[in-house]
Amino acid sequence: MSSTALYIFAGIALCFANTTAWVGTWFGLPGTWVIVALTALACQFFPSTGSLGLGWTTVGVLAGMAVLGEIWETSAAAMLAKNAGGSRRGAAFSMLGAIAGSITGAFLGVPIPVFGSMIGAIAGAAGGAFAGAWIGEGQLGRTMVERVAIGKAAATGRVFGTIGKLLLGLAMVIVATAAYFF
Repeated sequence: MSSTALYIFAGIALCFANTTAWVGTWFGLPGTWVIVALTALACQFFPSTGSLGLGWTTVGVLAGMAVLGEIWETSAAAMLAKNAGGSRRGAAFSMLGAIAGSITGAFLGVPIPVFGSMIGAIAGAAGGAFAGAWIGEGQLGRTMVERVAIGKAAATGRVFGTIGKLLLGLAMVIVATAAYFF
């Protein structure tokens, strides 16, 4: 296999692996960080030659984007829950509930081929965030109305945070692929 063919094959493999990591983000996995790691490996083993290839600057940009995604995902849910009067306990329970709900939703899925598990994971994360906040705030003696309002805010924030992180992760896949080939 020629070096050009190997380079092209590696670029296609990187794009596929990064896309797979991005899909993992739908299920609450650290897909954006996997994208950074895979791109760093590609940068190490297939350094830029001439105008083609990845540089460490690209890896740094991707790492910055991953940090931004984490901040966005975490702060969106926390900010909306806090604005509704939520406590730290409710936020912690909300995050645990979102993880459990995401896994459960992914396994149960929605009866839509391929995308059903992804939709189920997001819906499960929102439901888990609601339930976690509701339980956490209940332990603090909040009224039912307060618990429901905080739970709704946590679920809404989780969905907005996840959507933002997914969009950022997709941009990361595009940036890495474009940097590799252009």
